[in-house]
Amino acid sequence: MPTFTRSIATSTGKITPPVSLSFTETPKPSPQEQARSQPIVVMHGLFGSKQNWKALSKAMAHRLNTRVLTVDLRNHGESGHSEEHDYTNMANDVVHFLKEQSVDKPVVIGHSMGGKVAMNLALKHPANLDRLVVVDMAPVKVKLSTEFAKYVGSMREIQNANVKKQSEADNILKKTVSDLGVRQFLLTNLKRDATGDGYSFRIPFETLGNSLEKLGQFDFVPGQDKFDGKVLFIRGVKSKYIMEKEMEAIRSFFPQARIESLDTGHWVHAEKPEDFLKLVTEFAIEK
Repeated sequence: MPTFTRSIATSTGKITPPVSLSFTETPKPSPQEQARSQPIVVMHGLFGSKQNWKALSKAMAHRLNTRVLTVDLRNHGESGHSEEHDYTNMANDVVHFLKEQSVDKPVVIGHSMGGKVAMNLALKHPANLDRLVVVDMAPVKVKLSTEFAKYVGSMREIQNANVKKQSEADNILKKTVSDLGVRQFLLTNLKRDATGDGYSFRIPFETLGNSLEKLGQFDFVPGQDKFDGKVLFIRGVKSKYIMEKEMEAIRSFFPQARIESLDTGHWVHAEKPEDFLKLVTEFAIEK
């Protein structure tokens, strides 16, 4: 059962004790042989979980003969809950996780919200990683789409309806979300409750809904804050998360950044898994 962590006020804002992160580890397939890359740590996007990366994690482990750990970020999946949901606290959680699991200088991969967590980690705690892969997210302040607030509203309606079947939840979600793939993705967070009589959301969707403005933030100064390590940005050309106008910001914060484009929307790794794997595995072993 996820724990709930309360924040404490500090002069710099509300910093919570680190939340313990649930994770899945794919071990080195051939323990006797040398790993081809550093360990890999993967972070999902908003409303996602470690389960979204299950197949890709196994593929990366096999191709690179390395340990791959996929985490549930705070307020997601099976990880602990907290009133505070912002990038400073999420990056601190990851630093704590790396120490806890003895993960030394990993290749850090983050998609969407996880991409901003990864960038915060690199800029604030550069000694904790070897290199960075950011999937379809730019290092800029943005206003999140109103769709996310609609998702939260639909989750609230589903929770209040005390649904007995997944199909009932899907019917409620259909009123605001026409895309079947998005509905299926959101409903991965709906789990049978303890009584076994109905379903409820395992994530604190109200906390996430109240944090949408924070999730658009990127509190770093171009030209002042930078990470000098190797960085790969992979963007979807049909997505609006990394546009041409953001290229300057990427190179300011990440001078060594390489930017690759795939013919996808925002879900780059899901839409073109083989192309994605090729880019990531080659980058992970790059000298």
